[in-house]
Amino acid sequence: MKLIKLNAIDSTNDYLKQLAVKEDLQSFTVVTAESQTKGRGQMGAVWVTEEGKNLIMSVFIKNSVKDITAVFDLNIAVAVSIIEALQQFEIPGLRIKWPNDIMSYNFKVGGILIENNIKADGSINSVIGLGLNVNQLDFGPLPKASSLQVITKKLYDRDAILNSILFEMQKNCALSKNNPQLLWDSYLSLLFKKGIPMAFRKEITGHDFMGIIQSVNKEGELEVLLEDDTIEKYRVKEVQMLY
Repeated sequence: MKLIKLNAIDSTNDYLKQLAVKEDLQSFTVVTAESQTKGRGQMGAVWVTEEGKNLIMSVFIKNSVKDITAVFDLNIAVAVSIIEALQQFEIPGLRIKWPNDIMSYNFKVGGILIENNIKADGSINSVIGLGLNVNQLDFGPLPKASSLQVITKKLYDRDAILNSILFEMQKNCALSKNNPQLLWDSYLSLLFKKGIPMAFRKEITGHDFMGIIQSVNKEGELEVLLEDDTIEKYRVKEVQMLY
């Protein structure tokens, strides 16, 4: 494993992708930064972080999945790895909000962005970006955002958390190729608001409706039981949870 530590960068994911073009990177090359000016979440959402307070990292993984049909297995492996790492620090109320937000109780403490590159030979390399709110205290106009320190009233060693996450990620990324069902079982057991009646909003129409999260399928779609007892499937950014 190679670790590159930076002070300020526009995006650790972009930096690592550019580096992969220039060099033959080894798997689990890691980039961290003290601050990031153009951090991104799913579908271009902006991730804002306070300098020196949080964990900003990206990980390059070579041959990350066996084929294109298993891309969401990597999502599962990464999300479960972060939860398992944070459990070692006794962070309470940990859940995964579909598809891969890291929650403590009803607050978002982390987000994941995975970018895949399919090579000419069919192999897939991935850059996994993680923003984890560790010691930041102020989130301004973001009432659903929080940090490990806000939730537990403890100050955390970011390097210790980084090392724990990388250990779990290496273990689970290998497991995802050999026995992904174990990770799927963990992911589904940790799914935020699963089995609880709640309100949703369709992103395109703005229509609100009630439903109950049942599962996530192999394509990464959220399966929701509607009031008429039918199951509707939603892709990322097609539906918003109102909680």
